[in-house]
Amino acid sequence: MKKAGLVAALMLGTLLCSALPSWAQFQRHDYIWARSTNGAALTLDGVLSEPEWAQAESLIITTRQDGPIPGSGWKDEGGFVSADPNRGVFRFLVVGNQLWLGVTVRDSSLGGSALFNRFDGLLMGLKGHDDTYRPAPPREHFMSWWWPPESGDTEPLAINKPMSMIGHWRTWPPGTPPTPEQLQAWDARFTVDGTVNSDTLSDRGYTIEMRFDLTSNGYDVTDADGDAVEWNCSLYDMDNFWPITNFFRFAVNRTWVQGPWGNASWFHHVNVLAKPSVTVASGAVPVFGPDMNIPSAGSFDAPVVDGQLTEPVWQNAPSLRMTYDDAAQLLTYPGTGPFRSGQYQPPVNGNNGEAFIADPGDAFVKYFFKGDTLYLGFDVNDQVVQAHSLSDRWDGFVVAINDRVLKGDDRNLKGHKMSFYVGAGGTLKTADELTFLRDTVGAVRCNLALKPGTTVDTLGVDVDAGYTAEMAVNLRQFGYPAGLGDGALYFSLDLMDGDSYSPITDSYGTRRWFFREWDATDGPCIAFMNPAIQVTGVEDGGPQVTGYSLLGSYPNPVQRGAVIRYALPEASLVDVEVFDLQGRTVASRSAGLQTAGQREIRMPQFAPSAGVYMYRVNIRNAAGVKKATLSGKMMVLR
Repeated sequence: MKKAGLVAALMLGTLLCSALPSWAQFQRHDYIWARSTNGAALTLDGVLSEPEWAQAESLIITTRQDGPIPGSGWKDEGGFVSADPNRGVFRFLVVGNQLWLGVTVRDSSLGGSALFNRFDGLLMGLKGHDDTYRPAPPREHFMSWWWPPESGDTEPLAINKPMSMIGHWRTWPPGTPPTPEQLQAWDARFTVDGTVNSDTLSDRGYTIEMRFDLTSNGYDVTDADGDAVEWNCSLYDMDNFWPITNFFRFAVNRTWVQGPWGNASWFHHVNVLAKPSVTVASGAVPVFGPDMNIPSAGSFDAPVVDGQLTEPVWQNAPSLRMTYDDAAQLLTYPGTGPFRSGQYQPPVNGNNGEAFIADPGDAFVKYFFKGDTLYLGFDVNDQVVQAHSLSDRWDGFVVAINDRVLKGDDRNLKGHKMSFYVGAGGTLKTADELTFLRDTVGAVRCNLALKPGTTVDTLGVDVDAGYTAEMAVNLRQFGYPAGLGDGALYFSLDLMDGDSYSPITDSYGTRRWFFREWDATDGPCIAFMNPAIQVTGVEDGGPQVTGYSLLGSYPNPVQRGAVIRYALPEASLVDVEVFDLQGRTVASRSAGLQTAGQREIRMPQFAPSAGVYMYRVNIRNAAGVKKATLSGKMMVLR
């Protein structure tokens, strides 16, 4: 999340805390700071004796107790309810570009076995930000008393058995000597207060000291702006197995913070934040703000949910864009969006998912709230609008929102997967939970409309314009109190685009998602439905010339690069200038000659610091004669 969600959210907190009485209501629970040791060295010995560990922030995991929302949970793996719940205290520090983890676990019965899920220890995931694949894949780090048969170990129940280290930076099977490169990337030591694999005497617990090389994983916390490491962890606990003398005391459980697995991304992750200015001596850590703000509609009338997007509130609402195979676009997403967002082309008609994407999925999604209702508007550009029975070939969206009260089977906040797609004749079709939520309990209103000149077929012989859709979500039906409580929204979007051609093997379906694919996958966008920000608050405005129009910028507020959108009635030469509030030019860029229609220009990392910036879109006709100057403003977060 280099210089994106970490810095942006911190600056957002700085900008808004003093101005918004409601800011104190918003709180996110998915982060912890790793303070810098100020240059002090740490010794990897599993003891945590250095004074800096006492100054570290702490995170506590307790067996069978709910953890931080939205993704934490727990699961009984066998036996009975433990009479001795584990209590793990996790602390983080930074030395250079290395992340140190210190864990102390209280446990009266310690050990392991050759069976999976029958051991004590830690299973962690650390996302690889140096990997070019998106979403950034998890890297497993497993340190436990599990010695599977593949290890060749014939005595997994030996007294005082050491822990094994398994995962991305080790060679399978466990017990294989690590290479120098593996040791550099990940290493650990442990100490035990008691006797492993023996319940003759009561144990007291164990301590792990661990070091991750962040450079090897694509992070840089030495930069002045810092970084955020995506991490999750399961704490495994097995009691009274060495030997089982009382069957009713045998218990196995795993309890996790945000995500349960190390080799798969479920539910969410912890943002481990670090920057050089946050040290063991710097005092209180900064507040980590939302990934994005959702504005209030204020005095605008609520729209009629007919799928048309014609009301004034939609013309002024902010939006985000989702375009298949646009890597640069991902960098404009807030928070962990650049690393969690992704895409997929499933195999259809026997083409192994390798058909050429002739018309990539492309949509703007507008958003605001009014009262206790969240409104989403979908403006989809699609030259081949079709109706199809297979979900892999739908034209539509998946909207996923986490409940604020209900828990799922794994005790994490329940996710609601709501899908809609284009049906025959341009009708709205619903799937997953949306059908029940719309038709039975009336929690969601949704509608769809075809753009002029669009026909629905599966032939791909005519050129369509696309469709629009509206969704109104009554959040009271999703566990929110009147007034929306803390205003936090855990959500994601997934654009589905199916195009059909002849021969049928040229047909395809694609998905492009914002943050997570749907409810049970990692990393929802954590937004703040902020009553102090109105739809017109930081949106674009300014003088316009008849025939030309400014369509806004996205995202707004912006954290990295921005995209400025406008409409041209004729082919035009376009350039953009960006100014600070003192009138100084901070960036300029030319788009050259652009054809008529809705167009845009991308401005990568144009602002030197946070604040409000003005911009001008200068437009000349093909002969170089000035035709229009369009002005707008953006809030930049760092």
